[in-house]
Amino acid sequence: MDTYLVTGGAGFIGSNFIVYMLEKHDDIKIVNLDALTYAGNLENLKSVEEDPRYFFEYADIRDKDRLREIFEEHRPNYVVNFAAESHVDRSIVDPNCFIDTNVVGTLNLLNAAKALWMLSDGSFKEGSKFLQISTDEVYGALKLEESDMLFSESTPINPHSPYSASKASADLLVKAYYSTYGMPVNITRCSNNYGPNQYPEKLIPLMIGNSLKHINLPIYGDGKNVRDWLYVEDHCKAIDLVMNKGKEGEIYNIGGHNEYSNNYIVKTIISTCKQLTDDDLINEELIEYVEDRKGHDRRYGIDPTKISTELGWSPEITFEDGILSTIKWYICNKDRVYECTGE
Repeated sequence: MDTYLVTGGAGFIGSNFIVYMLEKHDDIKIVNLDALTYAGNLENLKSVEEDPRYFFEYADIRDKDRLREIFEEHRPNYVVNFAAESHVDRSIVDPNCFIDTNVVGTLNLLNAAKALWMLSDGSFKEGSKFLQISTDEVYGALKLEESDMLFSESTPINPHSPYSASKASADLLVKAYYSTYGMPVNITRCSNNYGPNQYPEKLIPLMIGNSLKHINLPIYGDGKNVRDWLYVEDHCKAIDLVMNKGKEGEIYNIGGHNEYSNNYIVKTIISTCKQLTDDDLINEELIEYVEDRKGHDRRYGIDPTKISTELGWSPEITFEDGILSTIKWYICNKDRVYECTGE
């Protein structure tokens, strides 16, 4: 039986991944390691909490001793590292926290996995792998006017925020453990995710929640910043493929082929929320343009050709279907929509 250690499994993408994996695979064990910070919520995993294949360990990846205990007890052969501080605004205010968690925490995980998997001859146990979940933000920014340009796996990393710098640093550590020790690793770099269970400081759940409560919808700058949007279940499917079929040491970009401006996203949410609730108070008068974020990248765009050609993955959920499903989920789970004031 394969044992997956999923760090940050109570968060948005991690919880969706755990539910997806337990639904798809029978003969697996999943250990969810989470420090339950502000963005972690075990309510995200209510549907699997009684599953005998699921285990929860309250722990922080910055705690080396606790990690050693968990690795020894559960002896995972797969590690999927979602655990990270991920909000750019927070990284501007407190960069140290991002370095401690995203860089030092990843180093602690690598060392714990290496101690468990490395054999006496320096090779690694067959069937083991460390997967680092990264972000397209490590590549920097693309120009709005160069719409044909996309990030590929060979694009040089050029982070522009403390958050993206911390993720790029973690990626380099993972690559170094592959090059130096031969540790079986992969890195995935995804575009903006959306879907159920996302913490409401992020753009889409923030705008849905504020729309339903008739609160102003803050958009940074002129709202023309462009992002590629990926439905979280499509991301989970890609991660599963990379874990099981990805070539060791390789990076795989995961994108949704859905590039839209923040203005388009917000106006789509307004019109859809209004249509679903028949609430005339949900309208574009709620939009409020606010001072732009420091170092705000204008455009991200992912080229997922490599994962498509090598592993046969492509996004299945259109943005139109995904955003409708997401808004319906938030409407049906209003108790999970919190008041928030940042993108």
